[in-house]
Amino acid sequence: MDEQLQRRLADRWRRYFPGLELPVGFYYTDEAAATDVAASRADSRCLIGNLQRVREGHPFVYAADTPGCAGGKRYAGFTAALRPKFEYFLSCGIPGELEGERYKKTPELARAHLRHHPPLPAPGRFLVWKRWDRFEAGEEPVAVVFFAPPDALAGLFTLANYDTPDPDGVVAPMGAGCATIIEYPRREATRERPRCVLGMFDVSARPSVPPGLLTFAVPMRRLVEMVDNMDESFLITASWDKVRARLV
Repeated sequence: MDEQLQRRLADRWRRYFPGLELPVGFYYTDEAAATDVAASRADSRCLIGNLQRVREGHPFVYAADTPGCAGGKRYAGFTAALRPKFEYFLSCGIPGELEGERYKKTPELARAHLRHHPPLPAPGRFLVWKRWDRFEAGEEPVAVVFFAPPDALAGLFTLANYDTPDPDGVVAPMGAGCATIIEYPRREATRERPRCVLGMFDVSARPSVPPGLLTFAVPMRRLVEMVDNMDESFLITASWDKVRARLV
């Protein structure tokens, strides 16, 4: 992690988004630090639930053998497997056999969704999560994730669109909560012009986050640009001052 960037974001976040928590971030590695492994706890079956401790400053080391749901393993890239008859689980279910989540109207739509949403293999044995201020030298996040209320999301959204002529500097693709903070940001990181990902609309994941928060995931390359723009953007205007006063 670039210490200068680390300080710049932390300082500007406190200045323009006072009172709000720092983002968390993740990277892949084949050799997780023993201290991080020792401090890591899988208290929740949901990967999202385990990020609560990360937001509090603790590391979370996630791997193929970490206890938890299969969705987290898939969207982290550790497996491509799906439960049997998953298209029915995602849609209408099978009477007397399988209860459906009803997130897609039909199994056919669910299958089509999955074809457009293939798994992205993990580039390392471990997925390590840390809060922004806890990253150390040599640890380079793939993306960072803000857990933010509406007013902060308005600021992040506007900043993400500040230096682009396109109207879609932010996207909100359908997917599991873990897909919107891991897989989609990883895909965006490979684009010539990475977009930010607004997420945590997954009804199944919502109980694992406070009711007033969504996520805003930013590929690292895009984050650097956004931090560089902060001091000349709308964040220094009286318009933002009115919103900022409500954040404290």
